[in-house]
Amino acid sequence: MTDSKDHHVAGRKLDHLRALDDDADIDRGDSGFDRIALTHRALPEVDFDAIDTATSFLGRELSFPLLISSMTGGTGEEIERINRNLAAGAEEARVAMAVGSQRVMFTDPSARASFDLRAHAPTVPLLANIGAVQLNMGLGLKECLAAIEVLQADGLYLHLNPLQEAVQPEGDRDFADLGSKIAAIARDVPVPVLLKEVGCGLSAADIAIGLRAGIRHFDVAGRGGTSWSRIEYRRRQRADDDLGLVFQDWGLQTVDALREARPALAAHDGASVLIASGGIRNGVDMAKCVILGADMCGVAAPLLKAAQNSREAVVSAIRKLHLEFRTAMFLLGCGTLADLKDNSSLIRQ
Repeated sequence: MTDSKDHHVAGRKLDHLRALDDDADIDRGDSGFDRIALTHRALPEVDFDAIDTATSFLGRELSFPLLISSMTGGTGEEIERINRNLAAGAEEARVAMAVGSQRVMFTDPSARASFDLRAHAPTVPLLANIGAVQLNMGLGLKECLAAIEVLQADGLYLHLNPLQEAVQPEGDRDFADLGSKIAAIARDVPVPVLLKEVGCGLSAADIAIGLRAGIRHFDVAGRGGTSWSRIEYRRRQRADDDLGLVFQDWGLQTVDALREARPALAAHDGASVLIASGGIRNGVDMAKCVILGADMCGVAAPLLKAAQNSREAVVSAIRKLHLEFRTAMFLLGCGTLADLKDNSSLIRQ
């Protein structure tokens, strides 16, 4: 990495937030959930108030299978406030949280403050986050350990974003031989490593590489929600350059990525955790993801405006998702997550 590029990291994160505020079409609304019709039960034979949505993730108990997905990584008062609202909201609502890319910590030490969140979320899972491509750009075990340490994290996301890097004006595009570098990090860090796309989906081939590298946690992060390609298009600032628009709908829809991941993981002899994210906008989408095999559901964009407001707004938004999820379970006749998980009989053929 060169200093000339790194000086722009913090500002780039603020550019991303502005783009999300300014361009409604960044949310593509096409993750595939509308293709799945569920079977309504007029006699659900369960007590709504007795429905059990509790689960565990990375050794910690949660109220329901929600992960606040990676949103913000950077420095400055606004980023710090957003992350603290998210962390405090996650703690009160008892859900997990992942931070955005922590790369900026290694060029701007003041950025550590925006990731120092354990005091705000002492009992729920927190996930650190480094771009996997940075393992080819000079970052390594030392930086991964530092990212984990500042959060006292329960896990480390290595995010995969080849499309975003290809479109990003200052993108890092050397993804060669990352599988072996991921394997080395997974072997040497003290917490589970999770592989995550950022909006184009993990294929069965990607999961196979991850499994060979020792990864057991996968976040498919399919397309149809936030388009990082479109966000980066807005930053290219050339009227004749539409690369980000051409690829704004590239990748596997979230539903298809989940359907591809399930047999890929089933073929592996060992425990694995599947996280669904990418365009999940309500509790019904979450229920569909669990039916398709997801253990956890990652949500980002629906919580961003709340996080820009207050901790209370974050808690309110999470409780809305929880109520929607519980209501979907009730209307499907599912009293526990075990009744919902992998239950293809709930899908209308």
